[in-house]
Amino acid sequence: MSSPFVWRADAQIEFEKSAQWYETKRAGLGVAFVNEVQLVLDKIEHQPDRYPFAFVDIREAPVSRFPYCVYYRVKSDRIVILSVFHEARDPITWQSRR
Repeated sequence: MSSPFVWRADAQIEFEKSAQWYETKRAGLGVAFVNEVQLVLDKIEHQPDRYPFAFVDIREAPVSRFPYCVYYRVKSDRIVILSVFHEARDPITWQSRR
């Protein structure tokens, strides 16, 4: 049985803004970004321990085709999505999310 996802509000906002940004660059690119993130989320859902720790108890799952990673924490009853984060940004942003 898989654990449900719980999105931090700021993670959901940054994910949506990133998808919108890609869509403004080329029609369909935002949808492609969302699809690639969803593939990562599917992998996390079925095997939460698949990806390595990036910081303390936070795991890092890279997104194919885009310079993003999904940062998440595995709890006993849920998976908390902390960030969908561009690799070029300062990681202190997602590291400070508890």
